[in-house]
Amino acid sequence: MKFQARHQPTESEPERNILELLPDCDYEQALHDVAGFTRIWLIWWFHRNTGWRPRVLPPRGPAKRRGVFATRSPHRPNPLGITPVQLIAVEGRQLILGACDLVDGTPVFDLKPYIPAYDSFPNEKAGWIDEMEATLAAPPQFRVEFSSLAQEQAEWLLRHWQIDFRPRVHELLSRDPSLHRTRRITRRAPDEYVIGCGAWRAVFKKTGNVVLIQTLEPGYPRRFLEDPARTEGLPDRDAQLAYMAQWPSRLSEILPPEAP
Repeated sequence: MKFQARHQPTESEPERNILELLPDCDYEQALHDVAGFTRIWLIWWFHRNTGWRPRVLPPRGPAKRRGVFATRSPHRPNPLGITPVQLIAVEGRQLILGACDLVDGTPVFDLKPYIPAYDSFPNEKAGWIDEMEATLAAPPQFRVEFSSLAQEQAEWLLRHWQIDFRPRVHELLSRDPSLHRTRRITRRAPDEYVIGCGAWRAVFKKTGNVVLIQTLEPGYPRRFLEDPARTEGLPDRDAQLAYMAQWPSRLSEILPPEAP
């Protein structure tokens, strides 16, 4: 799903992905010797983009727009992406890869070997990103707390479904809980906000430097979750339906009415 795709691949957790090359193109011959590399570059297409923006809002750092060519944003004049990925194995026309930032079905145009002596320049400057990293290295400015209801809901999700997005909520809101399209922070009421985390949402309020998570919510309406045509594409579908059954009265108060 779009909002579950990583902004950058991270290898802190094990992950296994498969890149399958087209048949009848002699790609098996082209893959000779690739298995000797531990990392490759993927050149690919942001195939779900429909336009581009000259200035974009990066997901990390303060809510400040940057020139698109100074970012890795997908909203580019030519929507091409590049990713260095771990190469685990080559099996026929399939490449077994580690962590990726591509969504399922992304077209890949080319792959090239990653050569550390040529492709790594760790001492170079990174412009506004260096400034942002210095800011993020400072202590968080906000304290994130969970109401008793939100804590109960989070523990229920973890206990019954092994779902826990509290670390991500803490990470984002402790730095900057202000409105932010890329970080999926929106306003629901004059003093109430919502942040999206994968297939879930957290509703919160701000008082001074304290962010109070009031409640957690499924990210999809019931009509989507119960639609047979959508069942294959919705993450955490069963967990969300069970959640709605567990807290039906609370959800009826906070979720907007569904269209007929």
